[in-house]
Amino acid sequence: MQSSAPRSRGKGAAASRPAKKRGIPPFLVRQFHTWHWMSSAICLVGMLLFAITGITLNHAASIESSAVVTNEERVLPAALLPTLEKGAGEAPVPAAVAQWLEGELDISMKGRKPEWNDDDLYVALPRPGGDAWVSVDRASGDVTFEDTDRGWIAYFNDLHKGRDTGTAWSWFLDIFAVACIIFSLTGFLLLQLHAKKRRSTWPIVGAGVIIPMFLLIFLMH
Repeated sequence: MQSSAPRSRGKGAAASRPAKKRGIPPFLVRQFHTWHWMSSAICLVGMLLFAITGITLNHAASIESSAVVTNEERVLPAALLPTLEKGAGEAPVPAAVAQWLEGELDISMKGRKPEWNDDDLYVALPRPGGDAWVSVDRASGDVTFEDTDRGWIAYFNDLHKGRDTGTAWSWFLDIFAVACIIFSLTGFLLLQLHAKKRRSTWPIVGAGVIIPMFLLIFLMH
């Protein structure tokens, strides 16, 4: 007679199965890769800009640049002189005067804070890569305008520093900084995932920490 005894599926069979490796769930690994490449795409142009301007700023004394200064003179229409009589303190430039100055000198008076004194109205017009100012004599209406252009390298250096760049660029710098943080953190997590297959991972990461610390502690004066 053929035996019909059932096969044993006890503890011995379960123990013979290979144990599952515990690690980061595949879903999180995919998220690390997704956030890493997305943040790198956002940071690409910005990181190139900041890396290049970091070099130009570090060697600013060695990079020759000549500022181009332009001076212009105008006379404010007599009909607008009475609008300057009440100007004082932090009062804005009268709208009619601001509009006339913008049309004559090709400048923007939006958001500019004027300085009023007994003799004239003075408005500073700083910008990335240059500077300018305009002065209006409150009695005669004589307008003096001076513009200084320091060139493209100075322009990009000021973008790096956020100097006189306005609200929109300030927001971009904040968003760019957050994207760089995400890029760095997800890159660190991906390094951890692949470190077992690449033995040089942690020595190189350690060098990236130790070298700046060594320079700061022992070689900074």
